Amino acid sequence: MTSILNTVSSILASRVSSVDRVGALSLRNPFSVEFTRRRSVWSTSESESSGRRFVVRAAETDTDKGKSQAPDKAPAAGGSSINQLLGIKGAAQETNKWKIRLQLTKPVTWPPLVWGVVCGAAASGNFHWTPEDVAKSILCMMMSGPCLTGYTQTINDWYDRDIDAINEPYRPIPSGAISEQEVITQVWVLLLGGLGIAGVLDVWAGHTTPTLFYLALGGSLLSYIYSAPPLKLKQNGWVGNFALGASYISLPWWAGQALFGTLTPDVVVLTLLYSIAGLGIAIVNDFKSVEGDRAMGLQSLPVAFGTEAAKWICVSAIDVTQLSVAGYLLASGKPYYALALLALIIPQIVFQFKYFLKDPVKYDVKYQASAQPFLVLGIFVTALASSH
Repeated sequence: MTSILNTVSSILASRVSSVDRVGALSLRNPFSVEFTRRRSVWSTSESESSGRRFVVRAAETDTDKGKSQAPDKAPAAGGSSINQLLGIKGAAQETNKWKIRLQLTKPVTWPPLVWGVVCGAAASGNFHWTPEDVAKSILCMMMSGPCLTGYTQTINDWYDRDIDAINEPYRPIPSGAISEQEVITQVWVLLLGGLGIAGVLDVWAGHTTPTLFYLALGGSLLSYIYSAPPLKLKQNGWVGNFALGASYISLPWWAGQALFGTLTPDVVVLTLLYSIAGLGIAIVNDFKSVEGDRAMGLQSLPVAFGTEAAKWICVSAIDVTQLSVAGYLLASGKPYYALALLALIIPQIVFQFKYFLKDPVKYDVKYQASAQPFLVLGIFVTALASSH
């Protein structure tokens, strides 16, 4: 919602794991899955204070005997407390439950959804700087960011726990820092909270059809099938990354525009086109997970095409999409908006060559911090253009 949802995106976007193709699967409830893997397996231990916790241990098969095992991965000494609160790599390990819960929601992923709501409100042409409109927009941002994106990121980590056991075994779930029941409770609280806010906004906006609730519900469903078996969209790099891009760009935009105005077919098409750029952004996050994705049989684009080809697919999706939108604005008789968008594309290309194309793993954070502000400003320019 991933989007919304992420508004939902959200919900919705994320990273989710696949059912181990060489393991055994047993379902105890919608969010409880036990895996047995070739190199590492899940085991559970009971804790009177916090319930069942997950612990990762090495498991050796007959084919592994005699082979040296890689040392356990651990977070860098003196991990950052800021990174922990933002939910990004390089985080310090934490025992405070509320900080761990916040980490699972990955606050660093909220801004694109919040910005999407801003763009939708701007595109509606009906937003005014009145206390009521500001309050509506803030509530819509809370739905899209902390609630539905938080929901998306939490279930992503839940279904990604087997891959994280390979790539980042010190993360909250694979390390056992938070219990199974606590994760499940968090998922439901965030989901129901987001859907509840959507319903309130529909009533507040006077909708006869609960448009925002339907968007939130659809985004939440998209987030779930992206992460969870049997569909698990993440298993396909193209479909999964486009779904993630749509969750982060289209859904929150639609929510903001539906809250203050009316969604039109041309806006729907334009935002879905922009979601191809979101696909490119989603690919950026796949490079750091190549080892785990390959081990679990996930066909992310860096796994399917190799890192060299995938990084060019990534930047092409981002740049060609924005250039196409600029061309559309020019053809629509909005040359100044087209030129403004073009001016925002140029620095993105510069940072792609400076950081991402040089080393997509080493410089992924630097690249995103440098280039993505220009991307989101470009989306805002497009939203303003569509309102005129």
